[in-house]
Amino acid sequence: MTIAGGCLCGDVRYTCAEEAGGGHCHCNDCRKTSGTGHGSHMIVAETGFEMSGELRFFDKPADSGNMVSRGFCPACGSAIYSTNSSMPGMVFVRASSLDNPNDFKPQMRVYTDRAATWDHMDAALPGFATMPSAEEMPESVRAD
Repeated sequence: MTIAGGCLCGDVRYTCAEEAGGGHCHCNDCRKTSGTGHGSHMIVAETGFEMSGELRFFDKPADSGNMVSRGFCPACGSAIYSTNSSMPGMVFVRASSLDNPNDFKPQMRVYTDRAATWDHMDAALPGFATMPSAEEMPESVRAD
C-alpha cells in the first residue's frame, strides 16, 4: 500500500510505503511543534519514502541526547517529517500531513507523564511515561 501526503500549500508532496509503526508523543518538543497536546508520528523506512519540494529543517537534541531533525515546508510551515540520530534509515512522518488520516494506525503513546490533562487518548494503546526501551516497545515498532 502506498501512502501519500503533503503540506498545506501543496509545495511539498510525498509518498511512502506502509508504516512500520508509530504512535503519539507527548514530549515538550512534540507538543510545541504540533501546536496541540501531542505529535503523532508514522514510522517508515527511508528507502520507501519519496518526496518532492523543499523542506527547511530545525535540529534539536531530544531528552535522550539524540539529535532530532524536524522538516517543515518553508512556505506554509506544515510539519512533514523528522529523523532521529538513534534510528538511522527511519523517517517519522507527521500523521497530520497525510492525505488520508486513517492511513495512520497508532500503536503506542510515549511521554505520557507529560500529557496535558485535556489531551485524551485511546486508553487501549500501550502507554509509556518516557521513551520505552526497544524491548518494551510493541513488536511492530521495534527496529530489530
